[in-house]
Amino acid sequence: MNEILQSLHSRKSVRVYEERPVEPEKKRAILEAALQAPTAGNMTLYSVIDVTDPQLKETLAITCDHQPFIAQAPLVLIFCADYSRWFQVFQATNPETRRPSYGDFLLACCDALIAAQNAVVAAEALGLGSCYIGDILERYEEHKALLGLPKYVAPVTMLCVGYPTEQQRRRAKPPRFRVEDIVHANRYQSRDMAAMVAARQGLEGAELERWLDAFRRRKWEADFSVEMSRSVRAMLADWTSP
Repeated sequence: MNEILQSLHSRKSVRVYEERPVEPEKKRAILEAALQAPTAGNMTLYSVIDVTDPQLKETLAITCDHQPFIAQAPLVLIFCADYSRWFQVFQATNPETRRPSYGDFLLACCDALIAAQNAVVAAEALGLGSCYIGDILERYEEHKALLGLPKYVAPVTMLCVGYPTEQQRRRAKPPRFRVEDIVHANRYQSRDMAAMVAARQGLEGAELERWLDAFRRRKWEADFSVEMSRSVRAMLADWTSP
């Protein structure tokens, strides 16, 4: 297996970091790699907020579902869907140009997430660990004000990056589903999700049922999940309003 494939296979989320900063040249390399990501129409429909203010990190650790490790991360990057720049220049060219809508929002989200994944791959290649923080999608109104986001700019994901501790380096990566579970030939085919989980987790019978019930309560029915849905509705309403 070549180095890039090995890196993709071995990469796991890292939430505990050594107490040392990410060197400026490595930080720059991560950001440069992010900007090399595929982007719709070469428009770069995203902006990246580099969070260096310790107080802002502390606040984000609270607003993003109370995760203290965010405040300790040496590098915190927020990837935002951003149609503000292009809309301004389009409107300057033609004042009657249409406003960004749902499709534009989704395309900008895709751009931001692809760029974030490039940053993750670059960090891994440089010996750094990273963790996605989807909870930046929560508390939209608060995060919009906190980050000074204008119209047609919305936070999509956040990355915490740093040098993993020895314990984190040794920690096993959680198992993934098999290619056969996820890839469909030509048309979608229904799959038995419980059977997929059983094979992945090595569980069966009552033990599998307990795992599925606990996972449902921890993820699907959790307060953060409800708030995330509310927040995304607010985000879309704000994006598409006149």
